[in-house]
Amino acid sequence: MNRTLEKTRKQIVKKKGPLGTVHEGSRDSRRLRKALARDGRLGKLAANRKKQEQPLVDRTSFFQDSIRETGIEAFDEEQFLAAIKSFVHQHDEEMDDLKQARRPGRPASMREDTLKVKIAALEKEFQNGFMVPDLTSKDNVSALEKWDGTWLHLNSLNWVRITNAGALRPAAFPPNKD
Repeated sequence: MNRTLEKTRKQIVKKKGPLGTVHEGSRDSRRLRKALARDGRLGKLAANRKKQEQPLVDRTSFFQDSIRETGIEAFDEEQFLAAIKSFVHQHDEEMDDLKQARRPGRPASMREDTLKVKIAALEKEFQNGFMVPDLTSKDNVSALEKWDGTWLHLNSLNWVRITNAGALRPAAFPPNKD
């Protein structure tokens, strides 16, 4: 049970006894319904927030894995751009497999359409300025290696926006909703 509903239920049980003795139209049953509705609203808001935050968490974990694989203390510009390009084009192989599996003349599958949109959005973001933890700083790379995978600790990292031309500028975290 959720927190508000549990608290309200405990208070009513303490005062009245088992919940089966509460009348359907009583104040206590209205309190229970109101607590249940509030918990439902809060649950929806939390799920929506988590859904919006997840892409940045996934992106950061991708770069954390690439740091661990390469073992580099700080990336130079070419390595940084190569890591970002590998992130942007990570779905290309799956996209090619889906295209080859599709019979000629058939429309694209939902997964293929989703991947097209995702790849196009990542490429557009890369042209305008790709939001990523700063991998050129040794301190930030070591902090990223120690990152525990939660949204809360992402703001302790330094973030930058880098374009495909290599222009690097500092960025604020969390990013603004555009």
